[in-house]
Amino acid sequence: MKQQFIKITSFALSLLVLFSTVSFTVEKHFCGEFLMDVSFLGDADDCGMDMENVAAAKKKGCCKDEVHQIEGQDELQQFSFEDFDLQKQQFVVAFVQSYQALFLEKSTPKNFYKDFSPPDIPKDYQSLFQVYII
Repeated sequence: MKQQFIKITSFALSLLVLFSTVSFTVEKHFCGEFLMDVSFLGDADDCGMDMENVAAAKKKGCCKDEVHQIEGQDELQQFSFEDFDLQKQQFVVAFVQSYQALFLEKSTPKNFYKDFSPPDIPKDYQSLFQVYII
C-alpha cells in the first residue's frame, strides 16, 4: 500500500513539473460570431472564403483570429555545471557514500541449533504461577 502511494505521488509530481514547464499556443479563427477552427499545434485554418473576399472580410471585421499563448516557467534550472567546483564535488561524493551506507544490509549467519535439547527447568513455572498460553 505504501509503495503504491509513493509511486502515485511521484508520478503526479512529475506530471506537475512537466505541465508547469511546457508552453503552447492556442489559435482560434472566427467568421462572424462563429468559431470555425481551433489549433493547438499549428495555424488555424481559415473559413474557406476566397482570398479576395477574405481581405474584404477582414477589413470589414467579419473574420478574426485570436492567439492565446500560455507560457511555461523557465526558472527551474537554477544550477549550472560551471558552478560545480571542487568543494561541491567533494560534498556530493561524501553525501552519496554516507547515504548508501544507510541502506546496506548486514547479513548475519543464521545459526540453528537443532541438535541441542532444551535446558532443564527445575520447576514447572507455568503451573506454579498458573500462567498458561491459550
